[in-house]
Amino acid sequence: MNTLIIIPTYNEYDNLTNIIPEVLEQSPEIRILVVDDGSPDGTGEVAERYKKETGRVEVIHRKEKLGLGSAYIAGFKYALAQPEIEYIFEMDADFSHKPEMLPKFLEKIKDCDLVLGSRYYNGTISVVNWPLQRLMLSYFASIYTRIITGIKISDPTGGFKCFRRKVLEAIDWDKIGADGYCFQIEVNFKVWKKGFKIDEVPIIFIDRHSGTSKMSRSIVWEAAWMVWKLRFRSIFGKL
Repeated sequence: MNTLIIIPTYNEYDNLTNIIPEVLEQSPEIRILVVDDGSPDGTGEVAERYKKETGRVEVIHRKEKLGLGSAYIAGFKYALAQPEIEYIFEMDADFSHKPEMLPKFLEKIKDCDLVLGSRYYNGTISVVNWPLQRLMLSYFASIYTRIITGIKISDPTGGFKCFRRKVLEAIDWDKIGADGYCFQIEVNFKVWKKGFKIDEVPIIFIDRHSGTSKMSRSIVWEAAWMVWKLRFRSIFGKL
């Protein structure tokens, strides 16, 4: 099993119960790593149950809510410690990322180093059930990021992606400064600046099935400042 799907969770009991079987049925090569931030609703126990039942699910239990970026970094470090793992995914637990897209990512990754699921592929918006204000914020944040950083991808803030192992090996994860959703921007930018080949696949992003969105005003401000930090660090060779 050479593919690892990293799913960070916090209070995703209902979603995780349903998404794990759907992810595993996409390919026998797939394993799942759940990184749970001490969910009080029993999410961690769901992951442990599937671990025992399937033999294809692993769990990292963290004692408190530490953030999306640090959850993925913990997952990446776990993946790099498993020599058989070649492809590593980021994926949400809430079905905003459709499990049936996983084979398409795995096909695309054969010809590149990082595959991004794009909600705004070539300018086409493919988002379902978001309020207009949230949609405009996300869409224009992508444009803003591309303008400031120069990165040549349609959706630099998206969180559905597949890395080749060598990409994760090339990044110093202890020097990633962002958390929240601008973690995606920082990682994409560093991958791009290192010269890896990035490609995108169009996805339909569907708003969460259940639970509560983790978007906040502080996350928005963090992202707004992060793109300028990346631009200036790149200019002065401090990435």
